[in-house]
Amino acid sequence: MKLQYSIIFIIVVVSSIISTTALASPSDNFYKENGEIFDDWDICRTRGTQQDGFFQYLSKRDFRPVIAFESLGGNADKAFQLGQGFIADYSDPTQRAEQIFNYVRNKIRYSSDQEQFGFPDFAQNADELIETISVEGLTYGDCEDYAILLAIMFKGAGLRSAIALVPNHAGALVHLPGYVRANRLISLDDESGWVWAEATGRKNRLGWMPEQFIMDPVIAYEVTAETITAPEQPRKLPTVVIQKGGNRGFQAFPLFGVFLLMWLIPIFLRRH
Repeated sequence: MKLQYSIIFIIVVVSSIISTTALASPSDNFYKENGEIFDDWDICRTRGTQQDGFFQYLSKRDFRPVIAFESLGGNADKAFQLGQGFIADYSDPTQRAEQIFNYVRNKIRYSSDQEQFGFPDFAQNADELIETISVEGLTYGDCEDYAILLAIMFKGAGLRSAIALVPNHAGALVHLPGYVRANRLISLDDESGWVWAEATGRKNRLGWMPEQFIMDPVIAYEVTAETITAPEQPRKLPTVVIQKGGNRGFQAFPLFGVFLLMWLIPIFLRRH
């Protein structure tokens, strides 16, 4: 009887590790270095600053949202393709943009990175968000996650888009000249017609910008077909980034831990 309970316990532990939702698309490999989580493009997911950060934020006027390029150009995948699907359904660009906005607003539940991952920052790329939505029906994220997904889907739908920053906040922009529902008119590189997309609130509408940001300076980076490639380098010890359901938690569980448990089971059985 003790043997049976021991076997059941081991199976439950292994199953709980394997069955939780892992971020896996398109970045299949994560590794941990100096307390930070990196993906297989060597982009730091837990920090937006510096050259290896997910936003490459260097100053108040200089940033490059490199994490968006994991879902553009040669890396275009689920999120970009989902955006493309809106073209056939909505021929009018304004209606198309509004429907994409509503999709992202309704499919993501706001959750801070601290609550969800245990880090002050943890950026997800657009395809990881869509992968979770396709499996669970919705996903969780904070402002940069909303902004990244919106920008990629807008771009896939044939609309010009950008990722924008105001102090301590990220949003998306979509180019819709003449859009009358915006509460702030935004110009990017002296070009007017850019509309703020703030999907973090369940009742928000396209074009509404939170009042606390109305007077703030906006810096933005228009996304294009720019792409990045994974560097060729010695293999680093991989870490699986796991998200749990509900309020979401974070576990960084080395792959060798799973293999060790699977290896110990037959040894345990032989001894009994």
